[in-house]
Amino acid sequence: MLKTNVERIQKDIESLAQFSCVEGIGCTRFTYTKEFAQARDYIVSEMKAAGLQVREDAVGIIIGRMEGKNPDAPVVMTGSHFDTVKTGGRFDGPAGVIAGLETARVLHEEGFVPECPIEFVALPEEEGARFGSGLFGSRAMCGQLKPGEIENNKDWDGVTVAEAMKGYGLDPSKAAEAQRKPGEIGTFLELHIEQGPLLEKTKTDIGIVDAIVGLRVFDIHVYGRSDHAGNTPMNMRADTMLAAAKAVTAGTEKALEIGEGTVVTCGRLETVPGAFNIVAKETFFQIDCRSKSIENVDAVMAVITESLQKSAEENPGLSFTMEEKVSAMPVPMKAEIQAVMEEEAADAGISTVRMLSGAGHDAMIMGSLCPVAMVFVPSKDGRSHVPEEWTDYEDLQKGIEVIYRTVKRLAGEK
Repeated sequence: MLKTNVERIQKDIESLAQFSCVEGIGCTRFTYTKEFAQARDYIVSEMKAAGLQVREDAVGIIIGRMEGKNPDAPVVMTGSHFDTVKTGGRFDGPAGVIAGLETARVLHEEGFVPECPIEFVALPEEEGARFGSGLFGSRAMCGQLKPGEIENNKDWDGVTVAEAMKGYGLDPSKAAEAQRKPGEIGTFLELHIEQGPLLEKTKTDIGIVDAIVGLRVFDIHVYGRSDHAGNTPMNMRADTMLAAAKAVTAGTEKALEIGEGTVVTCGRLETVPGAFNIVAKETFFQIDCRSKSIENVDAVMAVITESLQKSAEENPGLSFTMEEKVSAMPVPMKAEIQAVMEEEAADAGISTVRMLSGAGHDAMIMGSLCPVAMVFVPSKDGRSHVPEEWTDYEDLQKGIEVIYRTVKRLAGEK
């Protein structure tokens, strides 16, 4: 019999899904917005109801703490993010936050007093959907925010991270206070939807993640010259859109050649002046490249850079800049914690499979600070980042049950 409560889990998912700035089309909850504050208030209320000591840190990470008999011992931490992509689903991120909420509730009901402290966290701006630089909360905890990032990164309206933080009630000058000390966190556990089809296809209850792929994300600007689309010969253009297209194509071909799960994506591209009959004088695009080997990522990016350099050499007046926005090495999960998860799942009658995570997660960043482990739950048709994103509540409960059991075991008396 499972200890976690599927009705409470469903209530949490549906309650958080209401905090969206777009009605009727998935869930859109950008960091430091009104909807984000509403979600924060719900999470804080539920944490307090579960008997946790609750605080919000310098960048808006919500932390609910269950004190241990040894308060100075390294913390067992679990959680995920509560921002979303534009018109995304209700499970990506919040599922892991709710795993923490439900774990805290069950432990509170049991009267469990851990040996070491347990912290349940809800993190901001993992997706990077508002300011273009994801994994913000976990990077803040790990001391990986870039110089000038808070002051210079802007949203679509030109609002900087610092300005948004002030509007949300935070002091951006104190952001460094979010950093946790080495040894302060002993373990980080994250539950997440799979965002792929494997678990559903194999009819497996949960995935135990072996490793998270490495990734790099770049902002690329190509600068050239606007000309008439009909009267400018092809060999006399400084066509930034063409240079971008060649670079993306070259990177795609290289990723296919390398294989080994290497993928490259250009999901955002903008041109200036943006008219069908004018050669684009400026093109901005973003490249996201991932692989289980960071050398594979670097090989793809090298081909993209070479393509842009060739375009610049062949077209006088064409130039480009590249800025790395996110960089993360492949992160292996802690083998001993994987074993605990598998044992606890078997004890609860929950089937498991080892798998690779092709998506980046906060656990990837937290791996620089402490041992990490992840549980995946099935995604219907493998879909995510879309309104149709779905995980059956009973499937989510099974994943949360494993998180609860693992947290209890890791934080229990020695």
